Amino acid sequence: MNITEVKVYPVNEEKLKAYVAITFDNAFVVRDLKIIQGPNGLFVAMPSKKRKDGQFKDIAHPLNQETRNRLEDAIFDAYEAELRSMGDTLTSLKRQKGGGTYGGEAE
Repeated sequence: MNITEVKVYPVNEEKLKAYVAITFDNAFVVRDLKIIQGPNGLFVAMPSKKRKDGQFKDIAHPLNQETRNRLEDAIFDAYEAELRSMGDTLTSLKRQKGGGTYGGEAE
């Protein structure tokens, strides 16, 4: 499965830096990924849904580290390109590599 498009929608909030939509094989899109500023740098949060008990559960997520790395690389590349087009840069923002969890747990 190939990543064929990544759309980044920057926001101006303290922790939330952007929303992301990612398309696979020009045929399947996943929306509402988020780029978050965490204590150890930027990370990609998968789309999630709040459960009745108040916890968040991922509704889509990679099943292994290799896939997560491919997604993060494509997303951070697109995010940096979007920032550059706006005249900003990621030089002051540290990236948190592989910051997610698996099995549907919220980040």
